[in-house]
Amino acid sequence: MKSFKYVDYLWDQDRAAQLENNQVDLFLYRSNILGADLRITNYGGGNTSCKTIEVDPLTNEEVEIMWVKGSGGDIGTLKRSGIAGLYTKRLRDLKNVYGGLNDEDRMVGLFNHCIYDLDSKAPSIDTPLHGLLPFAHIDHLHPDALIAVAAAEDSEKVTKEIWGDTMGWVPWQRPGFDLGLQLEKCLEDNPGIRGIVLGSHGLFTWGDTSYECYMNSLEVIEMASEYIEQKSNQKGSVFGGQKIESLPKVARLEKAAQIMPLLRGLCSSENRMIGHFSDNDVVMEFINSNDLERLAPMGTSCPDHFLRTKIQPLVLTLSKNEDLSDSNAILKKLTPAFEAYRKEYANYYNTCKKDNSPAIRDANPVIIIYPGVGMFSFAKNKQTTRVASEFYINAINVMRGAEAITSYTSLPRQEAFDIEYWLLEEAKLSRMPKELPLSRKVALVTGAGGGIGKAIADKLAAEGANVVLTDIAEDRLIEANATYKSDVATYAVCDVTSTASIKAAYEKAILEFGGVDIVVHSAGLAISKPLEETTDKDWNILQDILVKGQFNLAKQAVAILRKQNLGGDFISIASKNGLVSGPNNVAYGTAKAAQQHMARLLAAELGGDKIRVNTVNPDGVIVGSKIWEGDWAEGRAKAYGITVEELPAHYAKRNLLNEIIYPEDIANGVFSLVAILNKTTGNIVNVDGGMANAFVR
Repeated sequence: MKSFKYVDYLWDQDRAAQLENNQVDLFLYRSNILGADLRITNYGGGNTSCKTIEVDPLTNEEVEIMWVKGSGGDIGTLKRSGIAGLYTKRLRDLKNVYGGLNDEDRMVGLFNHCIYDLDSKAPSIDTPLHGLLPFAHIDHLHPDALIAVAAAEDSEKVTKEIWGDTMGWVPWQRPGFDLGLQLEKCLEDNPGIRGIVLGSHGLFTWGDTSYECYMNSLEVIEMASEYIEQKSNQKGSVFGGQKIESLPKVARLEKAAQIMPLLRGLCSSENRMIGHFSDNDVVMEFINSNDLERLAPMGTSCPDHFLRTKIQPLVLTLSKNEDLSDSNAILKKLTPAFEAYRKEYANYYNTCKKDNSPAIRDANPVIIIYPGVGMFSFAKNKQTTRVASEFYINAINVMRGAEAITSYTSLPRQEAFDIEYWLLEEAKLSRMPKELPLSRKVALVTGAGGGIGKAIADKLAAEGANVVLTDIAEDRLIEANATYKSDVATYAVCDVTSTASIKAAYEKAILEFGGVDIVVHSAGLAISKPLEETTDKDWNILQDILVKGQFNLAKQAVAILRKQNLGGDFISIASKNGLVSGPNNVAYGTAKAAQQHMARLLAAELGGDKIRVNTVNPDGVIVGSKIWEGDWAEGRAKAYGITVEELPAHYAKRNLLNEIIYPEDIANGVFSLVAILNKTTGNIVNVDGGMANAFVR
């Protein structure tokens, strides 16, 4: 075991020994542990490879095959399905047909003629960088420390100062076949080097075995990190010192929750966006510094950074102590800043574009900085916006390191544009899967710890939404939340009878995802008693949870939806009992009727805001429904003169379709209202198998 201060040594000898007979699996293992440390490379950044001897199925001869991360993959999660296997000789033979820098795009298509493994992922533009080097194992990484060296003024001189003659250096060049030739020449001119620093880009290291390659990468990164720390200590203050102090943590989160829906609305002028908030120490040190105004407009250097963060952030001029309570006043202050950013981005596009450049993309900022408060990012989904935030934090680390060494340099705008609007990058975007119907939307569901509420959350998430699960029981929420993939869901303990608890739940939704688009009030309970047995307590709890809870949920949701100015949906899960009179049901039926009419009243009031309010009326959802676990089932069985065990069959037989109604059926009703019936408001959708006495017309 080796001890490292600036990177994590994660190599498990026992695990590696199990993979020793399969070099491709060992290469995947190396890739995964490298990608597990964000200081080494971020999500989707860098690529790794290995070369093995295989039998050619056409000749039965032994040939060298290169296995390399395919296009669009991530080394931290890389699997066999994400790599490409190519004949190394064929790839090197492409030198015979390469026509220079203007031939780069054609070369990528020719990589397919080098494919050995027919199940290969599409080869990336970095494929020749690995193929033209002779080493069995190669890592191309984007460590913050190495990009700091690569982005520093006098980068080549600094490289020599750190590693002497053991490292090569090549100036910035867009990735492609020619850069592979430059790496090959650098090695020929400097035999015996252990790696190459790519100007303004990253690092190449290698080894004869997967472990040697891994150790080489860690040692090179460690040396750069030590050098930067020494320079930082000599220099003293970072980023020119602190200009303003951060607000306390609680105050920062409060400010962020207040302003984030406004920012989301402004960022969504072309396409609805999902948000992410960060206020860690690295972020706060940079955004509160004297050098923020100088460094932020320079933009990022590494292509992986600015492809995800845009060329530069938007820095807000609001005071950290700004009163954000008047949304309209704050919007008037923010709007000119966004308009100026969009205009500047359009100018960048128009100045740098070429005859065949793709059309201009969304001109809104991805990264927004609020000094004293924190950093916001907005993108098409949670993973993309979280990764954008992480990449900008990498960029901050790069700027800090480069400033400590000499001074930070960014890519020229034309070079950045040629990467951002590369036709190959556009082709990659066009291959992305079609977005799901509820992609880019955030849904908050009450009563989502189980039963109907959980089924609704499941359906909305499956159709692309981010979901915020709320319930009064945290144990149920933890269990429910664990069923979703990362970046899909979060939870908040919420008592809908408490306005403060509702406020906290909405703040959780805002801080996690940027705002809210869909609110489903599914929380509830049922009490079935004759009039003479119905107590004030029974009456009040039903009114508080079902009616007052709906009122406060809607009131607070509307304030957020109006800030965003993107419209929205409020869905009330009521009941057939709000329409149909029946015995032993006065308190529950009255509350459900109030829910239904409140939804109609809200629909009439909020239509001008494009906020649609509708109701789903279940009936007889016995299987999987929480309310049937208590006294309600016994009460209904008593009312109908049957046993509890006979209830499912009883409810199925009494509807016109003779169908059992499941929680998933209610979820489908909600989905239809928020995704399909997008010009419907004030409506009631009965999901009851057909109850003639509950027909609303």
